[in-house]
Amino acid sequence: MAEKDEKIITQEETGESAPIDEIESRVEAEMKVIEGRAKERVAQGLNDEELGRQARKQKEEGKRDLLKEK
Repeated sequence: MAEKDEKIITQEETGESAPIDEIESRVEAEMKVIEGRAKERVAQGLNDEELGRQARKQKEEGKRDLLKEK
């Protein structure tokens, strides 16, 4: 019965993002860094310069994304 008397304001009405949405972008950025590291190690093992460049680029992009999130 108390719910009928109270005005409930949703996150959509306030323009706030849901906590899960905030975490999702951070997790994606962390995964870019992790995947970049893994690719970098594979590139070293295969002596593949191009894969190594791509891996470093991906890792740096992930780090930049993480900095934006903080």
